[in-house]
Amino acid sequence: MSMKVTLIPERCIACGLCQTYSDLFDYHDNGIVKFASAEDLLEKEIIQDASVLEAIKNCPTRALIKD
Repeated sequence: MSMKVTLIPERCIACGLCQTYSDLFDYHDNGIVKFASAEDLLEKEIIQDASVLEAIKNCPTRALIKD
């Protein structure tokens, strides 16, 4: 089963939690979230993954969204 993950960089506070849950996420030099393998994308279709769901659930500012 696949799911779409959307990043909202303007909500990101660079806390680092998402990367501790999943290596799908990485950070720009300023600490703002990005996809590890696709620097310029804000949406990505991926296979549903428990670690990504945990990262989304635990983001304190809802900068990660599952669509």
